[in-house]
Amino acid sequence: MARRLAAVLAITASLLLGGCGADYGVDQHGNTVKAEQIEGHWLVLNYWAEWCGPCRTEIPELNAAAKQWAADGVKVVGVNFDGLQGQDLKQAAETLGIGFTVLAQDPAERYDLPRSEALPVTYIIDDKGKVREQLMGEQTLEGLQAKIKALKGA
Repeated sequence: MARRLAAVLAITASLLLGGCGADYGVDQHGNTVKAEQIEGHWLVLNYWAEWCGPCRTEIPELNAAAKQWAADGVKVVGVNFDGLQGQDLKQAAETLGIGFTVLAQDPAERYDLPRSEALPVTYIIDDKGKVREQLMGEQTLEGLQAKIKALKGA
């Protein structure tokens, strides 16, 4: 009887834990980005660099999007193209005035994203974790809103 109970508990635990995604590492402030903060939400994933002029221009648009969409469950998340970490990442994000979450660890493998050689590049990922769109070049709030609306309706 005890053996059977242990087997049932082990199977139940593995099923419960199997549904939990791994965390996304830390953000530009060193805070852990939990899987539940991102998974199950539409995601606008933007790759940027300090040396990229169009990236600098679109940051205010992405900041506005992050604030406006917070209540709608759409997350704006950035990744530094150059792989900056720790204090360097924090300083670069502050220099550019980034108000949204910037991941220190690139989630490209998680979403099977190709390495882009052009910046900025933005991916729209649906609430199931499927990449729905790759957008090259500078984005605007209005353009991103229209694209997400169309994808949600599709």
